[in-house]
Amino acid sequence: MTYRIGIDIGGTFTDFAMIDDATGALSFDKILTTPKDPSLAVMEGLRRLLDTTGVSISQVVSIIHGSTLVTNAVIERKGAPTGMLVTAGFRDVLNIALERRYDLYDLRMTLPEPIIDRECRAEIHERLAEDGSVLSPLDLREVEKAVQALIDEHAITALAVCFLHSFSNPSHEQEAAAHITDLFPELYVTYSADVLPFMREYERWNTAAVNAYVRPLVDRYLGRLEGSLADLGFNGAFFIMTSSGGTVTSDIARRYPVRMLESGPAAGVLMAADVGRRVGVSDLLSFDMGGTTAKGSIVRGGLPRKKYEIEVARVHEYQTGSGLPVKIPVIDMIEIGAGGGGIAELDDRGLLRVGPRSAGADPGPACYGRGGENATLSDANLTLGYYDADTFLGGTMRLDRAASERAIRSRVASKLDLDLARAAWGIHETINEDVARAFRVHASDIGFDYRRCSMVAFGGSGPAHAARIARKLRVPKVIYPRGSGVMSAIGMLVSPLSFQLARSNRVALTALTAEAFAEYFAGLQGEAEKVLFPRTENRPNLTVRRSLDMRYQGQGYELEVVLPENETPQMLFDSLPGKFAAAYRDIFSLSYLDEPIEILNWKVEVIGPSPVAADSAVTDGTSGRAAPRATRQAYFPEKGYVECPVYDRYLMSAGDYVDGPAFVEERESTCVLGYGDRATIDHHGNLVAEIGGLS
Repeated sequence: MTYRIGIDIGGTFTDFAMIDDATGALSFDKILTTPKDPSLAVMEGLRRLLDTTGVSISQVVSIIHGSTLVTNAVIERKGAPTGMLVTAGFRDVLNIALERRYDLYDLRMTLPEPIIDRECRAEIHERLAEDGSVLSPLDLREVEKAVQALIDEHAITALAVCFLHSFSNPSHEQEAAAHITDLFPELYVTYSADVLPFMREYERWNTAAVNAYVRPLVDRYLGRLEGSLADLGFNGAFFIMTSSGGTVTSDIARRYPVRMLESGPAAGVLMAADVGRRVGVSDLLSFDMGGTTAKGSIVRGGLPRKKYEIEVARVHEYQTGSGLPVKIPVIDMIEIGAGGGGIAELDDRGLLRVGPRSAGADPGPACYGRGGENATLSDANLTLGYYDADTFLGGTMRLDRAASERAIRSRVASKLDLDLARAAWGIHETINEDVARAFRVHASDIGFDYRRCSMVAFGGSGPAHAARIARKLRVPKVIYPRGSGVMSAIGMLVSPLSFQLARSNRVALTALTAEAFAEYFAGLQGEAEKVLFPRTENRPNLTVRRSLDMRYQGQGYELEVVLPENETPQMLFDSLPGKFAAAYRDIFSLSYLDEPIEILNWKVEVIGPSPVAADSAVTDGTSGRAAPRATRQAYFPEKGYVECPVYDRYLMSAGDYVDGPAFVEERESTCVLGYGDRATIDHHGNLVAEIGGLS
C-alpha cells in the first residue's frame, strides 16, 4: 500500500492530510504552528500522523508541502541582506514605483518601503534598446567591483540583477549573473529576465528583488526539512505547492521561491474546484477561513480564476496599491485580514473591528490558555456556544471558556456597554459582513453573479461562518467537504506538477504569420517543459494551456485572452481577432472590429498528469434525520441562547440530514447551521447545506 501526504503551514495551525492511494481513505491532523521554526511543527505533526494511522514512512511515496514562509518573510522583512545591480540612471526605480496614490484624499498616506534599500543598489554602465539591441556593452570588471563593494559594505548574501529591457534580450543579465556566480559562489543570484521576462521595469525588478530576498531563507528551510525527512527514513518524492495551484520540485522552488507566495490557500481553491467537478457544479465561491486570515476565490466553468499579479506587504490591508506588486502566476484570491485569531478591538471612531491584527499561534486566542489576553474571533465563537471546549481538535486541545469571556468583557463588552452575548455576537457578525462585502466587491469587479452558484467552505474557522455569509450573499447552497478543516492540505494531494512561463513580445497582429505564431509558442512550451522535466525521456503526457495579453494599439492596458486547448496553431491564429473582440466586449460591452490589435505577453502553462487515487465510498444511510450525539446551549440572534443538537459527522451516512439550528462537528472544524438551514450528506461524503430564508 502506498500513501501521499499534504502539509500546509498556516499562521496558526499546520495541517496534515494523508490519502491511501488504493482505497482513497483520508487521514487528517492539525497542530499549532511553531513560528520560530515552522519545520518543527511539520516534523512533529508528521510523526504523530504516522503513529496514529500505523503507516510506515517507507510507504509514503510523496509529500507535498505548502507554506506561508515566503509571505511572512516579506511582510515581516525577515529575508536576507540583499543587493541589486541596475542599469546606470535607474537606481531609484523601486522608490519611484508606479507614481500612483492608492488614496487620493489621505494627506498622510504612507507607501511600502522597497524590499532592497537604496544604498544596496549599484549602477552598472550598460544599456539595451527596447528591441534588445546593445547601446552600451556590459563591462564584467565593473560588475565584479560593484558586487565586491556590496559584500564589503553591506554584507549582502543575495543579489538581484535587473537591467533595462532585459525582457527583449536577457544576455547582459545572464552574463552578469554567470560571472558573479563563478566569482562569488556563496551568493544567491537572481536575474529579472529569468524570474519574469515582462516589460515594465518596476514590476519586473520588484519581483526579482523579492525572489532574491527570500532565496537564502527558503534554501535553508527546505534543506533543513529535507534533512529531517531523510533522518525519518523518507525516500519518496518531495514537492512544493506554488501560488498557481500546481506543484514543483524543491530545486525549482529554491530557484523561484517567489512562486511560493500564497501556496497553501491556492491548494484550497484547487480542491474547491475538484469538489465542484465531483458534484457537477462548475461555478463556485471558494471560502477559506483559518486561524489568521480568510481567503475568497471564484471558480468559473470548473476552473479557478488565475492572474499574473499579486500584491504583498500592504501598508493598508484593504487598499489595493498600498503593497508591493509581484508578477507571478497566481490563483486570484481576495484576502480578508482576519481568521479565528483575529483580534477584536475598537477603532479610532469607537467602532468594533476584527483583524487584521492576529493572535497567531503564539500566544494565540485567550481560550488557548497560552497567555493570550486579547479577545478574538475564536473566543467569540466559544462564548456563543459554537465551539465545544472539550472536543476542540478531537479533545486534544481543551479550550478555556472562562478566559474567552473575561477577554470579551474587558476588551469589547465594557467599552461598548453591551452584555457578553451581544458583544460576542458582534465580533462574529462583523467578520461575516466583512467577508460578504469582500465577495460582493470582487464579484462585481469581474462580472460574476454568485447568486446562481454554490459556496465551498473550509478551513478551521470557515464552516462556523459560511451559512450566515451565504445567507447575506443569497447563495442558496453551501458545500462542506470531508476534512474541511484541513482542506488546503487535501488540495495538495490533487495538485499536478505544473509550470507557467510568460514573456513579453510586443507585436502587431498584422505583422504575424500563423507559422511565426506557432513557432513562438512552441519555444515557450519547450522552455517550460525543460524546467519541469529536464530529461526528455522522463516526460509524461502533458497538458498545455496558452493565453495572450492583447490590446488595441494605442491603449495602455491589456486583456488576457485564454486560447482553447483543442485547436491547432493555425485555427488559433485565425480566430484571434474574434476572441479578443469577445473578451473586450465582455468587459466593456462593445468592441472595435476595425481597430488594429497587438499582442504584448505570451503565456504557456505546462501541466503534468493529475494524481489519481480511488474515491472512498460513503455508506448509504436511511435517508432520514440523523441522531444527535449531544446538545448544548448556543446563541442565535433570532431567539438568544437555545438548546441545539450536536452531530458527529463521522457517524453520519449518505442521505442523513440535520435541520438548523444545529452543529455538525469534525475533529478539525465545526459547521454551524442557523434557523431554516438543512444539511444532507451526499454520496461523496460532502455535507451540503440548503440555506433557508432566501425565497
